[in-house]
Amino acid sequence: MHELSLHVLDLVENSTGAGAEQVTVTVEEDAGRDELRIRIEDNGRGMDAEMVARVTDPFVTTRTTRKVGLGLPLMDMTTRLCDGHLRISSAVGRGTTVDAVWRLSHLDRPPLGNMAATLKTILVMNPELHFRSRHTVGERSFLLDSEEIHLALGDLPLTQPAVLEWLDGYLKDNLSILYGGKQA
Repeated sequence: MHELSLHVLDLVENSTGAGAEQVTVTVEEDAGRDELRIRIEDNGRGMDAEMVARVTDPFVTTRTTRKVGLGLPLMDMTTRLCDGHLRISSAVGRGTTVDAVWRLSHLDRPPLGNMAATLKTILVMNPELHFRSRHTVGERSFLLDSEEIHLALGDLPLTQPAVLEWLDGYLKDNLSILYGGKQA
C-alpha cells in the first residue's frame, strides 16, 4: 500500500470483520522523537498467541475469499525498513491492538495519505461501530468520536449528501489545523 491511511482502513476492516463494536485509531506524529506511530485497538474476537505469532506471514489469513493476506505483512515490512517496528497484542474474546512505528523522517517511509477520506469511509461504512480517532501532530490534537457525530446529527444518516459534504469539510479542516493550516 502506497499510503499508510490505507493500512488504517484495512486494519479497521479487519477489526469489524472480527466482530469489533469499538475501534480506536491513534496517529501520533512527533518530530522531536522523529517518530510516526499508528495504533489500532479493537474489542473484536481477538487471536490466540499462535495466530499472533504467524499473522505477519502473507500466507496466513482467516479470510475465505483468498489465500493470502498482505495488509499486516506489508505494514510490518515498511516499519522495519524505516527503523521502526510492528507489535501486535491480542487476547481471544477481548480484542487486538496493532501498534506500528516508523522513523518520521525516513526517506522510504510511505506518506500518511488522505486520512480525511479514510476516516470518512470508516464512519460511513460502519454506522453501528463506535469509532474513535485521535490524531496528534506535535502539540496539536484532533479527536473524532462517532457517538458525538451521531448525537449531533440525530436521525440524519451519514450517507445523506449534505451530511457527507459537511463531514468531508469537518475532517479536512480539523486535520489541516494539525499542520498549521497547511494541507494535511
